[in-house]
Amino acid sequence: MRFHIIAVGRLRRGVEGDLFEHFQGRIRWPLDMHEIDDRKSGTSGRKAREGKSILAAIPDGAMVAALDEKGRDLGSEDLAARIGDWRNSGIGDVAFVIGGADGLAENVRRRADLVFAFGRATWPHLLVRGMLAEQLYRAQQILAGHPYHRA
Repeated sequence: MRFHIIAVGRLRRGVEGDLFEHFQGRIRWPLDMHEIDDRKSGTSGRKAREGKSILAAIPDGAMVAALDEKGRDLGSEDLAARIGDWRNSGIGDVAFVIGGADGLAENVRRRADLVFAFGRATWPHLLVRGMLAEQLYRAQQILAGHPYHRA
């Protein structure tokens, strides 16, 4: 199985990038990052343009998990179980989508097989990348029966 993170914005050097790289280096599944950058086009219609770019970046046949503050509150064990089910079903690609400051376009939410949130709080989209990488690492460890996850 290959993971794809499709995220709006560019990750720069700093604590957010360091956090992402730390956990990305621990994940055994292949993990590709695709960044969507729409700063040059102005704010009018940005969310729709981002949505179009996100949908174009999703690999054919991929399961899509969209991170959205209005999504389902999903615990680490639930996310790991979902990933395990996808893996066991022969799913080759899973795309995790992180929107920009204005959130996700509705067509992206409709395309998603899973819409979930990291709690009810709103998180900076650059920080969410590191949080997602940690949750993917945690899922890997849960599925392997490793004691990293002490639930």
